[in-house]
Amino acid sequence: MADKPIRADKATAVAELTESFRSAGATVLTEYRGLTVSQLTQLRRSLGAETSYTVAKNTLAKRAASDAGITGLDELFSGPTALTFVSGDVVEAAKGLRDFAKANPKLVIKGGVFEGKAISAAEVTKLADLESREVLLAKLAGAMKGNLSKAAALFQAPLSKAARAAAALADKKREQEGAEAA
Repeated sequence: MADKPIRADKATAVAELTESFRSAGATVLTEYRGLTVSQLTQLRRSLGAETSYTVAKNTLAKRAASDAGITGLDELFSGPTALTFVSGDVVEAAKGLRDFAKANPKLVIKGGVFEGKAISAAEVTKLADLESREVLLAKLAGAMKGNLSKAAALFQAPLSKAARAAAALADKKREQEGAEAA
């Protein structure tokens, strides 16, 4: 297949798709059979500015994936295929696709590529089930703050214990002085 010459317009399309495969953090392949143009437009809008949703011929997309060094997708290039190139948050894009597929069962997630490796549709769903980057960072910051608070309390404990012991000695001394005076 690689030695067969292709027309200039197709070569341009393959080059654009190859660049998209290389520059995207992840790519998700979907089947869009039965969706209307307005539904596809709605899907594109819901995915955001950092994600592009492109309908491509299977032969051109397969060649572009091969040129980009991506393997394991050949069996996914059957039927009408659309490529979701994710440049931003992969989890948010996966959630957008999953939610749209729930609302529109005609959209089928076939699988994709994440960090240069082929992933299945189930793995795309697992990505969608993850919390966003911001939530995970907030949880990490909260856990770190909790541990720092525990450490501060631990370091402060000997000082407060010494202060309580000194106060107890002072009270005992006052009691003894009061008893001697009486």
